[in-house]
Amino acid sequence: MTDQNPLVVFTPSGKRGRFPVGTPILTAARQLGVDLDSVCGGRGICSKCQITPGVGEFPKHGVTVAADALSEWNAVEERYDQKRGLKPGRRLGCQATVQSDVVIDVPPESQVHKQVVRKAASARAIVMDPATRLFFVEVDEPDMHTPTGDFERLERALREQWEVDGLRADLTLLTKLQKALRKGDWKVTVALHRDHQASKSTIIDIWPGLHEAGLYGLAIDLGSTTVAAHLTDLETGEVKASSGIMNPQIRFGEDLMSRVSYAMMNPGGEVEMTRAVREALNTLAEEIAKEAGIDAALIVETVFVCNPVMHHLLLGIDPVELGQAPFALATSESLSLGARELELTAINPRAQVYVLPCIAGHVGADAAAVALSEEPGKSEDLALIVDVGTNAEILLGDKTRVLACSSPTGPAFEGAQISSGQRAAPGAIEAIRIDPETKEPRFRVIGCEKWSDEDGFWDETAATGITGICGSGIIEAVAEMRIAGLLDPKGLIGSAAQTGTDRCVPEGRTHAYLIHDASAEGGPRITVTQGDIRAIQLAKSALYAGARLLMDERGVEKVDRVVLAGAFGAHISPLHAMVLGMIPDVPLDKVTSAGNAAGTGARIALCNVGARKEIERVVREITKVETAIEPKFQEHFVNANAIPHATDPFPELGKITTLPDVSFNTGGDDGAEGGRRRRRRRA
Repeated sequence: MTDQNPLVVFTPSGKRGRFPVGTPILTAARQLGVDLDSVCGGRGICSKCQITPGVGEFPKHGVTVAADALSEWNAVEERYDQKRGLKPGRRLGCQATVQSDVVIDVPPESQVHKQVVRKAASARAIVMDPATRLFFVEVDEPDMHTPTGDFERLERALREQWEVDGLRADLTLLTKLQKALRKGDWKVTVALHRDHQASKSTIIDIWPGLHEAGLYGLAIDLGSTTVAAHLTDLETGEVKASSGIMNPQIRFGEDLMSRVSYAMMNPGGEVEMTRAVREALNTLAEEIAKEAGIDAALIVETVFVCNPVMHHLLLGIDPVELGQAPFALATSESLSLGARELELTAINPRAQVYVLPCIAGHVGADAAAVALSEEPGKSEDLALIVDVGTNAEILLGDKTRVLACSSPTGPAFEGAQISSGQRAAPGAIEAIRIDPETKEPRFRVIGCEKWSDEDGFWDETAATGITGICGSGIIEAVAEMRIAGLLDPKGLIGSAAQTGTDRCVPEGRTHAYLIHDASAEGGPRITVTQGDIRAIQLAKSALYAGARLLMDERGVEKVDRVVLAGAFGAHISPLHAMVLGMIPDVPLDKVTSAGNAAGTGARIALCNVGARKEIERVVREITKVETAIEPKFQEHFVNANAIPHATDPFPELGKITTLPDVSFNTGGDDGAEGGRRRRRRRA
């Protein structure tokens, strides 16, 4: 035991600090600059400051959180819970006080700057052949002389009028059948789901007379950081609404292995994470139906794509085996389930669920969906497809062969573990340019189309302020610092004397680059620190090393084109990605964005039942490369630490820009701290 004050860690921001026992969580959040809302000033009236404390082992944060880490539930919280209700596990940040080490999750609705989940549906022509369709039938009335059940006569009508054979219905449907037939004067509309792997069709719902309100499905990309859903008309393929939420499992760990560790160290931890994500899915379904103005009971089908850990946690399977070699999945096959099996209560109770197949233990159904959307196996040229996220899925292929791997990039690309980092939200810097001569920055923030040096920028951003820097912004900032000569190839930031600008400020034994300083007005001071550079180097090195492994397997030194996929990938500047060394060297016009390709793949599988058979075939033909056991991964990773790279030439990049030949290592064989290290004397 130590006499240190308790440690308070906030997720998803990752910000932490030590505070005396008795400090309100809202006070701790404000002192750390955590985005926690409050309108009433902490008087327990507005309830904007709701938080969720974690309990158990959190190895990523190095803490064990006891059940009594916060003060006991008090009268203010009790009064609010009775009048308006608090979700289970929620506390009011202004009332709960610190008693011991604690991990606090700030849910999206409690954040002042709520995340913009940029996973909009990409325009895509899809041949419509949904698994669930409407059929209008006229059913014979009952006859005492030829006694048959209503269901049997419905079955006969569908066979005679629509050539539908093999029908099944569950008990909840049978309870509706007789009323619907009689109310519709023996004319009804049924929603039939045909399983692409079975001969039988299932009745999902029945309506008296002609049902014209349509049928809808959800295509859901269940990511480790965000959950994106596209509500799709199953007749036309039109996306009626797209919406997204933060994955609530972030409070158990920002990356996948942290969640696996949580399940390992906390008995029942996997059950907690499954419950959290299923509750979030129900909330998302309710919200997206409301946004589109439809009855959620008309959502009769859902397709899921997700990485292997999320796949298991969605299904209620313990993910522990995925955290250790040989990374065995409980099943890699596609799954067809009933919505009730996944406790999806917000949609039609008889809705059907299809989960795309996984490729391997670290390459999931999301990568399969990207393969379905981008079709590398049909490409004439060699295409490298990178789905950029907390865990990068990488595909390399053409008509002869397709390879796949997964690379653990971590959350830095999404603004986490960055000193001024934040999720993509209004007020976050998303793009930046640094003048190579003056070293002065100009930037653009989410929610405003103007650059900071344009008239009207400061008026238009007055409401949100400049709050931090998101993933695309930090990538551009690091690349721009390299272009402007503020950063050397090893990733060291120069001093003011070395770079010629007082924006390079001392920070301990290293330096940081100052982008924006509003501290005089009580706002944030936004810098890029040496630690931030290191986090980005680690992330981009993992991504590049994964791509190089696939290229080694194909026996090639270059690719013909690069496709950046994923919600985050859609916002990455190709030039800055190449300066950083995230992707192999190709002509810039050969770097394209596919948007949320995994979400597009989910929509294709939702709208076309034949696509399900196709991706199940394609997955069996993809060659998996396991980065965790490949001996050359470490070599590629180390070489990729340099910006853009220590050994690989970048001739196409050289045609566009010349990177300054600078070095800020003042001595020693490791310049990570910007100066000579003292050697310890041996005893």
